[in-house]
Amino acid sequence: MLTRPVPSGSLLTRPLLMTMAAAAGGLLGFYLLFATMPLYAASGGAGESGVGLTTGVMMLSTVLLELAVPWLLARYGYRAVLALGLVLLGLPALLLPLSAGLPLVLGVALLRGGGLGILVVAGTALAAELVPTERRGEGLGLYGVAVGVPSVIGLPLGLWAAGALGFTPVLVVGGLIPLAGLVAVLGLPALRPATEPDAAPTTGPDTAPTTGPATGPAGTFDLRSQVRPTLIFAAVTLAVGVLVTFLPLAGSPELASGALLAQSIGTPLARWWAGKIGDGHGSQRLLVPGVLVTAVGVALQVWAAEPVAVVAGMALFGVGFGVLQNATLALMLERGPAGPVSALWNLAYDAGMGVGAMGFGLFIGYTGYPVGFAVTAALVAATLPLALRRTRATPHS
Repeated sequence: MLTRPVPSGSLLTRPLLMTMAAAAGGLLGFYLLFATMPLYAASGGAGESGVGLTTGVMMLSTVLLELAVPWLLARYGYRAVLALGLVLLGLPALLLPLSAGLPLVLGVALLRGGGLGILVVAGTALAAELVPTERRGEGLGLYGVAVGVPSVIGLPLGLWAAGALGFTPVLVVGGLIPLAGLVAVLGLPALRPATEPDAAPTTGPDTAPTTGPATGPAGTFDLRSQVRPTLIFAAVTLAVGVLVTFLPLAGSPELASGALLAQSIGTPLARWWAGKIGDGHGSQRLLVPGVLVTAVGVALQVWAAEPVAVVAGMALFGVGFGVLQNATLALMLERGPAGPVSALWNLAYDAGMGVGAMGFGLFIGYTGYPVGFAVTAALVAATLPLALRRTRATPHS
């Protein structure tokens, strides 16, 4: 087995640590309310379609803002754009205690979705720029662990706290935490995305150069070379939207809380491991096992009332999801610049989640949860031909 030489040394520079802290703060506030807001909408009288719409509207807003982030980054730089994302994630959530009615919940979801889209694209792109190209998989894996910890804490804690303490404390804390992340943003350098691989980095009293080329050998973006990893990842995130939104309703919130904890622990660890393996042996070979493990994890949710099946299935799902997060992103970054790639990857992430939540909400009214989960697993498994077929990187000039 051929391996690629990987330079050693610490990747955890101060700018990368500040980026991790800002993203983790925003995402902790997001995950605290991610599975809680649909329950909050249900408590206000929303039916299953309204519950699914809560997640779907948020993801739609996320997708729309993600398309604008490369332009925002080029015009205003990483620091200002990350700050905007954190404000949109935080301030609107503080309005939620006023009413559980669907109009207010959807309005807040719309604003928070925009903040999420800004944060995830800008954070991922900046992390990719701050690590050497030869260790990008490992660097993104470390970043993935940092942004994965909020889901480990936030998803189960939000559900538990809403039941034990009521919705209002959870909603307020979920709004304040992203605003606290603004402190980390102040510690970031005033950096803009690299546009040419050989261009000198922008410098000044408050800037820091990037480490290694961020745009790939050519610095160009070819959508055709990105299609397969994008579709694979979108199918997996469709399953994420289904499971996070409806698992608490299919069984019980308590069981869902434990299952989401198992998933949240497995995902960042698998993402880091996949980065290490991908740097040395290539990320392409991780696609097939990632798809298979993910599909099996979803399929086990057919037995949504069985604790062993639900928790074991979500643990498997978390591992597969983490592997595919890193492998698809690393493959895409081999073929294009960090800004557009981050936007497309996060677009697949959030569009998949939104479509999954809204589509499942309409679908299960006719089929029920077991059939719905089985169909979701089949959709993930259907991407195996895409994972099996190797795609070569775009030729570079």
